Amino acid sequence: MNAPLTKIPPLPARARELLKSVFGYEDFRPGQEQAIARVVAGQPLLAVMPTGSGKSMCYQLPALIDGGLTVVVSPLIALMRDQVSQMRSLGIAAATLNSMNEQAESDDTWTQLRAGDIRLLFVSPERLAMDGLQNALRRLGVRRLAIDEAHCVSEWGHDFRPEYRDIRRAVENLGNVPVLALTATADHNTRADIVERLFGTPPEIIVHSFDRPNLDLAFAAKDQPRKQLSSFLDRHRGQNGIVYCASRARTESLADYFQRNGHEAFCYHAGMDQRDRNRNQDRFLREDGVVAVATVAFGMGINKPDVRFVCHADMPSSVESYYQEIGRAGRDGLPAHTLTLYGLDDMALRRRQIDERDIGEERKRIEMRRLDALIGLCEASSCRRQTLLAYFDEAAEPCGRCDVCQGRVKLYDGTIDAQKALSAVVRTGQRFGAAYLADILTGQTSDQVTRNGHEAIKTFGVGRDRPKQVWTGVYRQLFAAGALATASEEFGGFCLTEKGDDILRGRATISLRDAAAPKERSRSRTAAAREVVDVDEALLAALKKLRREIARDEGVAAFMVFPDRTLIDMAEKRPATLDDMALVHGVGDRKLKRYGDAFLEAIAGAS
Repeated sequence: MNAPLTKIPPLPARARELLKSVFGYEDFRPGQEQAIARVVAGQPLLAVMPTGSGKSMCYQLPALIDGGLTVVVSPLIALMRDQVSQMRSLGIAAATLNSMNEQAESDDTWTQLRAGDIRLLFVSPERLAMDGLQNALRRLGVRRLAIDEAHCVSEWGHDFRPEYRDIRRAVENLGNVPVLALTATADHNTRADIVERLFGTPPEIIVHSFDRPNLDLAFAAKDQPRKQLSSFLDRHRGQNGIVYCASRARTESLADYFQRNGHEAFCYHAGMDQRDRNRNQDRFLREDGVVAVATVAFGMGINKPDVRFVCHADMPSSVESYYQEIGRAGRDGLPAHTLTLYGLDDMALRRRQIDERDIGEERKRIEMRRLDALIGLCEASSCRRQTLLAYFDEAAEPCGRCDVCQGRVKLYDGTIDAQKALSAVVRTGQRFGAAYLADILTGQTSDQVTRNGHEAIKTFGVGRDRPKQVWTGVYRQLFAAGALATASEEFGGFCLTEKGDDILRGRATISLRDAAAPKERSRSRTAAAREVVDVDEALLAALKKLRREIARDEGVAAFMVFPDRTLIDMAEKRPATLDDMALVHGVGDRKLKRYGDAFLEAIAGAS
């Protein structure tokens, strides 16, 4: 991790007072204080902090401390409007300029800007690129520029947006104001690209721990994936979650399947009508117990703290994408679960996509290494969290909570099985895929096998003691381990690599995943709910009901009234007075005055 270049400046005394009175927090989260101190001191800063670590506080609090105008560049209109609503609910003067604004709303925003009343102004990178806006903001004396989702500036990043490249020119036109760039995921290449493209002078770089200890990590090879996902969702029924899919059609079919199985699910993808997308996104933000079945088009603009699970119905595109996507679960710090399904077809498709991209050979090698890292995470034989954090150059002890640590993944010396599988590849001419080769090993005759004369080869039927499904899994693992490669980009199939030849000839050994390893233990819905925290469930339900009613009346998302973590703290502490309520996590002065009496009444009524 990058060490700060200079001594951390002192943080103004008002910082902690505002942290409590406005946001209701007693202390900073790890990494926040040193980042905020540098921002207030006017130092350019790149902060790489995991989702849920409170990155937004790094520009929210400085805007209150110095009273100047902070312009926040955000990639999505929905995210900007959501953030403005949250800030206003806390009594912070915030506004957005975007194409969805009514003229009266924009006029009011400009009136407040000229009067110096706005502390946070949210704009898209496209809007910021307009010369007229840059000139106006310079006249207004903008104090700093905060760039959210800064990895979008880099082609190395997983959400590259070309319009982010124009931000550097805007910084110069604004008088080279201090820049704060924020992202949850950026490896060394991406960080270097962000620094080069957004900063005029070298910034301080803070890379906070990537660890999200409240997330349980689990992976599984695809084996009737609909049933696998449905079983997972059944264990989390009534909770908020996201299921990511690789295609638009898959989001639609899975959403329909989940609905027919009694889940409040909807699909979301870029091919949908904009109004339908907005309606579904608003539903996800405002309601409880909703499952979004979506492509990666869904998520960057979602600021919902109580997402309890994230599933991948297909293998993600990279480790960075995986980390970013699972990071949308458990942003409130409470336990959340993840499940990623992957298959041989996923791996082959990703490799083919890299091969077919019109990029240089060096870039292809780097992309292949990234893919290999993702495949290694899928097929990991040691702690998932260790493997994930190692990718970001961070060491960790075994977490004790992932599927590997909990004994749901078992390995065995698979050298003999691998030799049988590899022999079948060689003896059939190194041109067939897993399904055909598994037929050979299990002794299954077919027209194609007979036509090719492969029922006569030495390896025909040598794997009759194992079902076909096991052998296709062996081929997936050999491919993932680099013992097999794609024989033909046009026709597919397998060929041996040097590593595969070493295994076949006994010069190397290999461990494989045991297909009979124990699955995740089934848990009742009650047990899954209790895992979040052990509180009076009746009281917590009453508090959530009150929150839901207030949110409906005010036309805001429920978590904007109070997030789950605050309600849980209320249920644990059972405050009896407003002074007691002020000590609850997340209850600042404004919300205490606005909602305190109503929640005290609900607590008293449930006692």
